[in-house]
Formats: sequence, C-alpha cells, structure tokens
Amino acid sequence: MITVLGSINIDLIVNAQRLPAPGETLAGTAFAMAAGGKGANQALAAARAGRSVSMAGATGDDSFAAPALALLSAAGVDLSRVRKTQSPTGSALITVSADGENTIVVVAGANGDLTVSDAEAALSTMQRGDFLMLQLEVPAPVVEAALAMARKMGVTSVLNVAPLTADAARLARMADIVIANETEFALLTGTEFSEAALVKLHGETGQSFVVTLGADGVAAIREGALTRAQGLKIVPVDTVGAGDTFSGYLAASLDQGLDFAAALRRAAVAGSLACLKHGAQPSIPTGVEVDAAL
Repeated sequence: MITVLGSINIDLIVNAQRLPAPGETLAGTAFAMAAGGKGANQALAAARAGRSVSMAGATGDDSFAAPALALLSAAGVDLSRVRKTQSPTGSALITVSADGENTIVVVAGANGDLTVSDAEAALSTMQRGDFLMLQLEVPAPVVEAALAMARKMGVTSVLNVAPLTADAARLARMADIVIANETEFALLTGTEFSEAALVKLHGETGQSFVVTLGADGVAAIREGALTRAQGLKIVPVDTVGAGDTFSGYLAASLDQGLDFAAALRRAAVAGSLACLKHGAQPSIPTGVEVDAAL
C-alpha cells in the first residue's frame, strides 16, 4: 500500500518555440490545462503502475478542484483524505519550449493549508512495510511530522526533495529513501554530483539515495550497493512530470516487491515515456506501456 501526502494542482501550460528571456513577451503556440501537483502526479504514477494508492492533500472549493482530481479518481486512487479549504486550488504556470525544456511558477493555494493533523490522518491506517511518499510543495511542518511518524511506525518514507526549499536538507535526513535530481543533489550536499559523493553521503547517513540524471539515467545507493540504470533513448516532447513519474514508479515497484535495481530500471523507463506526451498527468504511462517498453 502506498500513501502520498502532497500537493494537488491545476497546471496551466503554454507552449512556445523557446523560453522567454526576462522581460520578454513571446507568441505561444498552444495552451492546455491539466491536472498536476507533485503529490498528485506521484500518486497517479504509482496507481498506473498497478498499486493501491491513497492520496492525502487539499483543494479549494472552486472550479479547479474537480479537474484536479479527475484522473486520480479514474485511476482508483483513494481520495478520502483530500479535504477542501477556503483557499483556491493550487496552480502551476508552465512554459514549455520546442525542445521540451520548461519553466514553472507554482502557487500553493490550498496546499499551503495542510496541517500536522492531515499528516496524522494520512498515516492513521498505514501498516509496517507500507510506503509513504512526500515532496516539498506542502508546509515543512507537515512533512516533518509525517516523516517522524513513519519512522516510529516502520513505514518506509520516500522523500522527493523538490522543489528544493530551505528545509530540504533537514527533512532529507529524516527519510528512508531520498530522491533528487542532479541540481538538487548539489544544492542539498554542497558538492557536485559524483558517484564518490553519493557513496560518501550514504556512508554518513545510511540512507538510500536516488539521483536522476536526465539522459544519463539514474544513480542510486542502497545498503552499500551503488546501482546505475538507464531509461530509453528518446527525443523529449515535454519533460514536465517526468521526475514525478519516476518517483511514483520507483515506490510502486518497490511496493510490488521488485529488487532495487529492477525498480530503478522500471522507474527510469517510465520517466522516459512520460517525456513523449504533453502535460504532467496525461503523460504518465500505464504499467502495461512501461512493461512493454522494458
């Protein structure tokens, strides 16, 4: 069983030939609205990977709430721990260039209304050996409380340190598995990514670390063993949501019982496939698609 405690957003996506420079106005080529939020994205990825998933979070009582939850509901995600607040549903304003790169501005909205009580509710039905997924688009005290409770309960915590906040380094020390991209790893540790740096960090904390490296795949260390995995060779259309797809598939594959190396490979392939379609949640592949690509 996987529980995701995190953000639920609506993404407003503009496509353009390139990303604008500061102060520049560009003509866009397309506009779309899609469900997003790092928490919701990861929950949907884990569900499409074939696992039972519960989502804990908040939306506003507004017109964005229903579309923000629609794909989660269709995938069978348990939404009983999602509550409505007086704030607007969280949103992300995304610009995507022709080569698939993007810039994102996130407005927390209802995600910022989560409290420690929401963390307690999210973990109330979890059992030893379950997986708890967390990100940093909700208040730090909520993440901290959830990590502390997970440790006491024997629940495996997976923290994706994105977006990297001032609390990230402290919270990362509390998680069982930490997922970061190359830039986040450097900011988190104060050193550029290398396998030696990864081994050193693991030696200091004993935690499992996973570093996504874009086209270079993923590097990870768990129980003293360093592992590399590659995704697919692709020409990306849109990289929005690829990291969340990876995270959701990694947790789902571990929950399914795959060994760490196999779980990394499956997650890397899922992340690659997510780059072939537009939008964070619409691009998340199904388990059938991922396993066929493998």
